[in-house]
Amino acid sequence: MENNEGLIASRHVPSTQGIISESEEIEMPNTQDSKSNDHNAEACDTSSVISKNQTQNHRIRARIQFGALCWCMYLAGWNDGTTGPLLPRIQRVYSVNFIIVSLIFVFACIGFLSGAFANLALNPKFGFGKVIVLGSICQVIAYCIEAAAPPFPAFVLGYAINGFGMALQDAQANGFVASLTDNAEAKMGLLHAAYGAGALSSPLVATQFAQLPHWSFHYLCSLGVASLNTLLLIAVFGLKGQDECLAQIGQEPGEKGTSENSQFRQILGLKDVHLLAFFILVYVGVEVTVGGWMVTYIIDVRGGGPSSGYISSGFFGGLMIGRVALLWVNRVVGERRVLFIYAILAIGLEIVVWLVPSLIGGAVAIAIIGVILGPMYPIAMNHAGRVLPRWLLTGSIGWIAGFGQAGSALLPFMTGAIASKAGIKSLQPLLVGMMALMTFLWALVPKSSRRTD
Repeated sequence: MENNEGLIASRHVPSTQGIISESEEIEMPNTQDSKSNDHNAEACDTSSVISKNQTQNHRIRARIQFGALCWCMYLAGWNDGTTGPLLPRIQRVYSVNFIIVSLIFVFACIGFLSGAFANLALNPKFGFGKVIVLGSICQVIAYCIEAAAPPFPAFVLGYAINGFGMALQDAQANGFVASLTDNAEAKMGLLHAAYGAGALSSPLVATQFAQLPHWSFHYLCSLGVASLNTLLLIAVFGLKGQDECLAQIGQEPGEKGTSENSQFRQILGLKDVHLLAFFILVYVGVEVTVGGWMVTYIIDVRGGGPSSGYISSGFFGGLMIGRVALLWVNRVVGERRVLFIYAILAIGLEIVVWLVPSLIGGAVAIAIIGVILGPMYPIAMNHAGRVLPRWLLTGSIGWIAGFGQAGSALLPFMTGAIASKAGIKSLQPLLVGMMALMTFLWALVPKSSRRTD
């Protein structure tokens, strides 16, 4: 019996151990799976946090980059808003007539056109960061020359150097913003609202300096703005190419072309580029002619006093407001269609300024014209992004902006040349004609994409 019981016991114990062993073997894999799932969950949480941090960093970096470009455009507006209030004082200081003082605009035009062509050659070789900083340095040099009030030939040479630098910066800033994939249309409007802010503020300062003995010290203020612009561009973009800067905000590089022709030849071979460039040339010409010569018109024809320079601020202030406040109108009506409406309203108001001999009424109408003209430039740039090949967009918009900027010199010079023969009262019919030409050119621009990429 004892043996049998021992046998039974010996058989029973292994059996129990086996059961326990099997049970443990069954449970152990479940414990490992649980640990693995916890580890995966922790990894996913960590990855999610990293992704959110990267996205947040990209957004902050994108805002910093956009802010630097807005300051760059603020400087462009500051420069364009300066000339109008100072023009009568420049005429008196240098004892020159309308056509001679208009050489300021001729030399600026030479600078703009040279910069537009140079940008097409410099951009592929040196890249966004280096080219835009070069443009800013040119402006610093120009303001150093102008602040000294040198003899008139050297003074207008400063405008040529300034124009060259502005063309490079205008081309790069517009091309960069047009390449953004995150709400580029609204950002283009805000970018050019910054231009309007600069053009609004500079006449307020220039009007004061125009009445002081050291009138040219206004350009020391411009020098300060330009120096800060140079430092910002170097600090934010670090002389890097556009693709590198876009990568810093989480955006993939743009498309690359496959054509064997150089980018220069491809861009200049696009009909739409030239239509948009001439539209911008006339538009910018109208904008700067109003802001530049309207002060002289108000003083000579309407009997305005020294404070008439503030009318230029009213115009550029309207320009800034229109580029932001009318964004919703552009979306509702459609950008292409609404530009025709704006152009017709602007022509009507310009006729009011021409025919109604009221100083206050004219000042109000000029400010409203600024509001209406404001959205046109951003609309044209946004439209370029829709009708031009994506892989040529940056270079194309650079050419359009740089070439178009020549209008800020060419058309004001034409105005001065005509005014020297027919008087400054010829300004209003000339502006109406320019606006009509601008509307006609916009009608020639294609409605939809004709890209060949």
